[in-house]
Amino acid sequence: MATPDFLLNYLPILIFLGLAIVLGLGFLVAPAIIAPADPDPEKVSTYECGFNAFDDARMKFDVQFYIVAILFIIVDLDVAFLFPWAVMLFNPELGHDRGFQIFAFWSMFVFIAVFAIGFLYEWKKGALEWR
Repeated sequence: MATPDFLLNYLPILIFLGLAIVLGLGFLVAPAIIAPADPDPEKVSTYECGFNAFDDARMKFDVQFYIVAILFIIVDLDVAFLFPWAVMLFNPELGHDRGFQIFAFWSMFVFIAVFAIGFLYEWKKGALEWR
């Protein structure tokens, strides 16, 4: 009995799925086999930034660092959108007509305006000020 051609298209997916399952199970089982059964107490002790832990792990902490990090990622992604837009907008080799260029320009203008409004809002709320 011959295998239908459309089933052969799924063979790479099945191979990939089988490999993923085997590797996943291997990574789950290998530490149980390789890891020492009785680790050194010094190795499993709590250690933070070069000194021993000094307070409860459930204490409140300032999230300012994470807010600044998220804002950095947002700005970084916006710049990542600007580069391909700037390259393709006035590239004569792509054959864009004038209507497309005007539409692309104003679309990016709206994108930057929404970003600027959000940035000004965060600035006004004081999210960018380090305390």
